[in-house]
Amino acid sequence: MSDMCPRSLGACIPRVAGVRAVPPGSSVSAMPQDTTIDIGRPVSGDAVDLILDDHRRFEDLLRQLRSSESDRPAVLAAFAALHVAHAEAEETHVYPQLKKRRAVDADEADHGEHEHAEGNEALLEVMECASDDTQKWADAVENLSALVNHHLVEEELTILNPARDELGPRVLAELGEKFAAERNRQIDADCGRIENVRRIVAQAEREGLIDD
Repeated sequence: MSDMCPRSLGACIPRVAGVRAVPPGSSVSAMPQDTTIDIGRPVSGDAVDLILDDHRRFEDLLRQLRSSESDRPAVLAAFAALHVAHAEAEETHVYPQLKKRRAVDADEADHGEHEHAEGNEALLEVMECASDDTQKWADAVENLSALVNHHLVEEELTILNPARDELGPRVLAELGEKFAAERNRQIDADCGRIENVRRIVAQAEREGLIDD
């Protein structure tokens, strides 16, 4: 890996689920050829169910990132695309609707956005590792796993449970369609590329979402 990606691992991660993750000038022939990882493409459904489906995908991808037997660049590409797309879809459609309908208060939604920002910052640390077989990589993946798993548990308890209790099936279905459309739009726009993750992290720092 280190000979293949001298600048950063995230700069040369391969294609995932139809997303162009190899920048111009990179040697595709140097990448593993079978690198597509399915991260799903829902178009409708109950919003809570769709979010929970992604949570299980996050858990599986994190397990694969920790495994030395995995195609780690491909797994990282999949995780990056899913993490950014999922967070953007929640913050664009789900959290505002839950606040509007008073299913959750503003503090809970704001805390969810803060944890998304922390997750993106930790993701960027992994993507900027020059190799996936170093202690730096292991430490960065451990930190990412801890932050994301904490967020999944907290969101399921404090946001998704109230959403299920307070919103009816029709509203959850409408919200699920909007969530899925934004999620897919983000993935189609190659949202997990390292340049975009850097931009998102920089914006979160300016907005005070990431602690110094």
